[in-house]
Amino acid sequence: MPLRKAEFIGSFPKLSLAPDTGKPEYAFIGRSNVGKSSLLNALANQKNLAKTSSRPGKTQMLNYFLMDDGWYLVDLPGYGFAKVSKPMREKLQKLIHTYVAKRTSLIQLFVLLDCRHEPQRIDLEFMEWLGENGIPFAMVFTKADKISKVQWQKNFAVYRKAMLKTWESLPPVFLTSSETGQGAEELLEYIEATNQRLAELP
Repeated sequence: MPLRKAEFIGSFPKLSLAPDTGKPEYAFIGRSNVGKSSLLNALANQKNLAKTSSRPGKTQMLNYFLMDDGWYLVDLPGYGFAKVSKPMREKLQKLIHTYVAKRTSLIQLFVLLDCRHEPQRIDLEFMEWLGENGIPFAMVFTKADKISKVQWQKNFAVYRKAMLKTWESLPPVFLTSSETGQGAEELLEYIEATNQRLAELP
């Protein structure tokens, strides 16, 4: 089911300043320039809901978007090769870890990964940290329009092998493209089903 409404709420430099909504939150995270804002725009079917940039590290706050008045999508700062100063890098890392570890309304993280590349150490280490801290997440591969199906299958096989060295099974996996809209419906259906399960809890 497509979104009927998507609204930018605000950007917040600290978790303590984020809105106390009481609604489920889902968050996008990944290496800088992996396509978080572009995928968010594709989900909302709006070109400029989230500001995109070719410059890595542009997102430096918690960006909140209200979806269908029922849940929030949070665009987190990217990690990795962003060309920012060491103090800023440490500040962003603290912001990310504080949000992920302490935000009680966070239901699930979507870890965005560029499907054109084999596993990157920083991504594997971050997902390992999530597992060690009991943070539920899904793997969302981006830029599917930039790669052939055969190459994607080869890259994913390497990911599977790397992950299963320490994981009993893989988390949910999605293949997406912000250019073609591939995977957007599957992601939204997954979130909707999760929200329905939450609503049924006592």
